[in-house]
Amino acid sequence: MVDNSHILPLNADVALDELAANAVAIGLPMNTTFRNTTLREVMLIKGPIGWAEFSPFPEYGPQESARWLSATIEAGWHGWPEPLRNAVPVNATVPAVPVDDVAAVLARFGPVPAVKVKVAEDDLATDIARVQRVHELLPDADIRIDANTGYTHEQAVEVITALPFLRYAEQPVPGIEPLARLRAALRAAGSSVLIAADEAVRKETDPLAVAQAEAADLIVVKVQPLGGVRRALSIVEQAGLDAVVSSALDSSVGIAAGVALAAALPHLEHACGLATAALFATEPATPALPTNGALTPGPAPVPDPEVLEQLKLPADRQRWWHKRLATAHGVLMQNA
Repeated sequence: MVDNSHILPLNADVALDELAANAVAIGLPMNTTFRNTTLREVMLIKGPIGWAEFSPFPEYGPQESARWLSATIEAGWHGWPEPLRNAVPVNATVPAVPVDDVAAVLARFGPVPAVKVKVAEDDLATDIARVQRVHELLPDADIRIDANTGYTHEQAVEVITALPFLRYAEQPVPGIEPLARLRAALRAAGSSVLIAADEAVRKETDPLAVAQAEAADLIVVKVQPLGGVRRALSIVEQAGLDAVVSSALDSSVGIAAGVALAAALPHLEHACGLATAALFATEPATPALPTNGALTPGPAPVPDPEVLEQLKLPADRQRWWHKRLATAHGVLMQNA
């Protein structure tokens, strides 16, 4: 059994008034639909040591959002560990676009060592064709798919076995037990495609349960959903599995935390999903776009005040985000 007591607690040492006084909600227009949205809403908060991001997706409740706020407090008030590497390799991300649009999406990322392809939003034949098109365009890249729990067991087996060149499949089915069953079935069939756990780590009460169940070969870790860089590092250490750091569709302010996590991991085997700034049409800060397939660790970029004002959400959405900030903060205080 893994000892869960070594996971660090959430950060809960900043007053709500201090957070709210320096917070603004903005909308980031996207180049293409992603997670069924064309405008990513995020809240940016200026802390004493730099800018931070609070951006749980709209459907997330207070308990889950509190972990995101813990990461915000770490970024703006505490900072991150020193990096162990000066470059973090990243993958391109291809949303569930038509096959004919794949080349245009890939062109926004420049040369990358790996590509993550979103699946399970269309029929299986379309999913397979989209991934095969990526493989045709970038035959030397590591290719992984991300189903966001959208497949049944049978669908996952069909897609994965049709794409034997895949490096790994990220959360093809929901839950830990179904993931373990799929992994066992693929091994029995002779497939070498690895299984990565995402939702089975960040959405579970116990983020280490997937490792205990031997349900995955690697875990996908995201700074905000796991409560911060240091807390994510402790989870990776306890899980004992290879980790891939990924974006939660953060702005480039939030991406800086993901790069900090990837740069602080003692072992980094796979390119990370941190180049998602290429999916946005505009941002208030310098976009975190890769150079030669990699991002460099450093402080969060500082938003341009004029662009920040242009992207600022209307008053009703400001109130909605500030209320959300308050409820997430209340959960942190209750659990402190």
